[in-house]
Amino acid sequence: MRILDLVSPQQLSRVAALQVLARQIVEGFCSGRHRSPQKGFSVEFKEHRPYVRGDELKNIDWKAYAKSDRLYIREYEEETNLRCVLLVDRSGSMQYRGDRSGGLSKDDYTQRLAASLAYLMLAQQDAVGAVTFDSIPRNIVTPRGRASHLRAVLAALVSPPEGIETDLGGAIRSVVPKLGRRGIVVLFSDAMGDLGSLSRSLAQIRSRHHEVVFFQILDPDEVDFPFSGRIQFHDLEETAEDQTVDANSLHAAYLDRFEQHASQLRDICRRNRVDLVTIQTGQPFDDALHQYVALRRQIQ
Repeated sequence: MRILDLVSPQQLSRVAALQVLARQIVEGFCSGRHRSPQKGFSVEFKEHRPYVRGDELKNIDWKAYAKSDRLYIREYEEETNLRCVLLVDRSGSMQYRGDRSGGLSKDDYTQRLAASLAYLMLAQQDAVGAVTFDSIPRNIVTPRGRASHLRAVLAALVSPPEGIETDLGGAIRSVVPKLGRRGIVVLFSDAMGDLGSLSRSLAQIRSRHHEVVFFQILDPDEVDFPFSGRIQFHDLEETAEDQTVDANSLHAAYLDRFEQHASQLRDICRRNRVDLVTIQTGQPFDDALHQYVALRRQIQ
């Protein structure tokens, strides 16, 4: 499939720019490589084992035979063929952009972070796919391990959002049957939705033995509510209506409710053995990449 079958000519320049940016982000930090405990035939020697009938003669270590007069097979440690699916929330709330985010909305930040992870994994010869969603899945890109597959993933990430509402849990549950064999699922969302539904969805993913890393993407304004006086808020999702409120009178109640929500999310992820990484859009991208690599090392 050609890239122009996936995106319009106008979007193609955005794909190219995102690809260049992802490469710059990834090359700007030192990543670790992950290895599999499974044995194969690669470049790193692991151990000898006795020859058994049926083993291929080409794998016999003849030098060991000359020393011991016994036949041994050389076994090697192979690189992990990781299968990863990026689940990317493109709902209305992800379009929020505050004054401290470096000009990036949560959606912009997520595009760049997801693209960087895709670039990193394909550079490690892992298979990467992507699913974008709001209330339902929108773009589904099957995991592939070819370097040329990056453009198909990026095309899904830059496609215009089609909806405004979020059904985080429902959208994820509809994707689970399409995830395929066991791998890692990386979820990008602000988690501004029904946490009970999200918990059921995460449990469903984990029941299929996928590892899950959840990048919660937040704007700094959502964390500390810096507003004061009378201010007009615009609903980015359900009603799309404006509301004028006294921010001073809401400040304490908002922070209390936000912390309750954050605590519930942490508890849900802990119970479902999901690795939660909360990132603010003002943070450097390599912070998130370092945390991802650290989590991968813990999983192994």
